[in-house]
Amino acid sequence: MSTSAVPSVLFVCVHNAGRSQMGAAFLTHLAGDRVQVRSAGSAPADAVNPAVVDALAEVGIDIRAETPKVLTAAAVQACDVVITMGCGDACPYVPGKRYLDWRLEDPAGQGVAAVRPIRDEIERRVRGLLTELGIEPAAWRS
Repeated sequence: MSTSAVPSVLFVCVHNAGRSQMGAAFLTHLAGDRVQVRSAGSAPADAVNPAVVDALAEVGIDIRAETPKVLTAAAVQACDVVITMGCGDACPYVPGKRYLDWRLEDPAGQGVAAVRPIRDEIERRVRGLLTELGIEPAAWRS
């Protein structure tokens, strides 16, 4: 963990347009300011996947203002936990960081119906991560 009392988590996928955006959104929604949350992509897209935006809106999370961000070594260095979601070898390895690889279907090119199960699995895993970090999830605010 960092020297900060607040843990920092980085979600990484290739385009930072789907899975990593959902992970960051759920962690922010459930942990609030008790966790620093970042997301990035090894080859960021121009915009967040509209089906992902719609699927999160269904559960009361608005990410319309989010934009894909490029993954940097500094972002990895600044966090305690790196959650990879299909970024392969493009994710820089920094000794001493905790890495989790969440193998999930890629929502790219999929409609909302196909994104929902991915969304729900990411929420389940984020809740598990909060438990591991010793943080009680906030009440659902949808």
